[in-house]
Amino acid sequence: MQSGIYPLPTEVIHLIAAGEVIDSLAAAVRELVENSLDAGATRITVSVWAEQWRLQVADNGLGMDCQNLKQAASPHSTSKIRDRQDLWNITSLGFRGEALHSLAQLAQLQIASCPLPFSSDADLGQEREGWQVTYDTQGLPVEMAPVAIAPGTIVTVDHLFASLPTRRQGLPSFAHQLKAVQATIHHIALCHPQVTWQVQQGDRGWFTLFSGKTARQILPQLLREVEVSDLQEVEQVAGCGFQVSGKREEEKGERNLELKIFPAEMLRVGKASPKNLQNSKFKIQNFTPSLYLLLGLPDRCHRRRPDWVSVAVNGRLVHLPEIEQTILAAFRRTLPRDRYPVCFVHLQVPPAQIDWNRHPAKSEIYLHHLDDWREQIAAVIDQALRLNPNSLPETLYSDRIGHLLKTAETGGGWNTSQPSKEIEGDQDEFLASSPHPLASTLKALAQVHNTYILAEHSTGIWMIEQHIAHERVLYEQLCDRWQIVPLETPIILNGLTNVQVEQLQRIEIDVEPFGEQSWVARSAPALLAARSDCADALTELSLGGDLQTAQVATACRSAIRNGTVLSLSAMQTLLTQWQQTRNPRTCPHGRPICLTLEESSLSRFFRRHWVIGKSHGI
Repeated sequence: MQSGIYPLPTEVIHLIAAGEVIDSLAAAVRELVENSLDAGATRITVSVWAEQWRLQVADNGLGMDCQNLKQAASPHSTSKIRDRQDLWNITSLGFRGEALHSLAQLAQLQIASCPLPFSSDADLGQEREGWQVTYDTQGLPVEMAPVAIAPGTIVTVDHLFASLPTRRQGLPSFAHQLKAVQATIHHIALCHPQVTWQVQQGDRGWFTLFSGKTARQILPQLLREVEVSDLQEVEQVAGCGFQVSGKREEEKGERNLELKIFPAEMLRVGKASPKNLQNSKFKIQNFTPSLYLLLGLPDRCHRRRPDWVSVAVNGRLVHLPEIEQTILAAFRRTLPRDRYPVCFVHLQVPPAQIDWNRHPAKSEIYLHHLDDWREQIAAVIDQALRLNPNSLPETLYSDRIGHLLKTAETGGGWNTSQPSKEIEGDQDEFLASSPHPLASTLKALAQVHNTYILAEHSTGIWMIEQHIAHERVLYEQLCDRWQIVPLETPIILNGLTNVQVEQLQRIEIDVEPFGEQSWVARSAPALLAARSDCADALTELSLGGDLQTAQVATACRSAIRNGTVLSLSAMQTLLTQWQQTRNPRTCPHGRPICLTLEESSLSRFFRRHWVIGKSHGI
């Protein structure tokens, strides 16, 4: 049986900190969409007529029968909680039972709905017909009529804020409001990748988001410059190691979750079917906390603003500054200056460890064990950024290299033909059967222009720029051990300001006055002490920044210069050291270190799938 909509007890109403605040078109869309998701919808259509202050949300969720429709817009009426204990076990997106009532007060509210047919014996004799209800400003039904409608619900809100003209005047332009609606849907879609979205401005299409297995298939639809191959994802059961593989079944099989370390295409998240959602919410017991991480690889994907550093908890995007700062810190010295990562973290947290009553829009929460979550997130990001079989994408830059090879073919007067099924076939199956890029050690082959190291790998050819690869190695060594050593011959530094002197002292360099406008340095970083340009290096270090900035500058000055001839053994040593670094994708300044050309691309270019036979004169 479908759970009904009932008024909350008075004691529960008093425990709810704040009611729903409908202060914009975007807020109205958010509340209605959350109701659709709670109803198990897998397809949601949103239509907005901004200039008419009208919107409509249609879904294919559970739907409501006539009795529940009568009660739907009453104050504090909901199917999602029943008593005060449920307030500490929130498993749905909307639970206060005030969204529809608030909309009824602010606009003309109409709901058409038809419940899904269920196969249980109790439902066999029940009629499954659609009804359309119009409500007054108190949320009471004033007009009811049967309607022909597919299973699901259509909510229409008309003349929003007509009774509050001052609120309309205080809102931004329609263009800004539409942008807010778009951002709201984007954020929700990222948290619920199993849903297909169709969004319209009035009667014409605006944008469509197709469903996917995980957020990795959703984000490239939101950020057009991002490709799936630019993204790395990891899912981990909280408190466990990174190698997670297993299946967890909730009570009566109501929700299945299979957790794996990627390749991403191997991850399956069990979706809640309408049949499993007959009570409009998950019945979760023995909840296992988990962490899902989706990040843009720093050598390919970053932003001018931190607008895609996002944190979600149990299906809803929230503002958790402490976790956001943890994410930014984890990407430090992997991105170019003034650039920010693309990173989405989705936490599945036991309901009892969350207090949603911090903000009316539920965008801010009180989260228990926050420091533990921060530590876990930092560890997962660190693991995802390393070069290891669990985190390295199967084909680094393969799409870009493919375009390059096709361009070369065109320039050579060749015709591009379709690869054979032997090479292309099912991409996921082919990649899964291929040896992983780190299954064997990189083997140095040659030095190109005394700048790039050409290396052989089981999956193809890698090209590594020697200077920035060595810079990454030295920088991480300096971070682990910042060693200051005495100078055999003190160095005279002229023309330093007091600020520069303080900077040198801050990074533990011994500096003393030595006459007018002169200073003597009696120590230096170990990497610089024996260099002939040590004086210039110390002057550079005095120009500002923190210890980390000094470490970057020291690593950059000490790294192998491009144009330096290396022996094969020296190249091999550098490759080995580079692969073992924590952040091997970029140098401390954010420049990419490695370019790979996969064997599949080489095979396609050299037409190894061709069959040589009689047609070729043999």
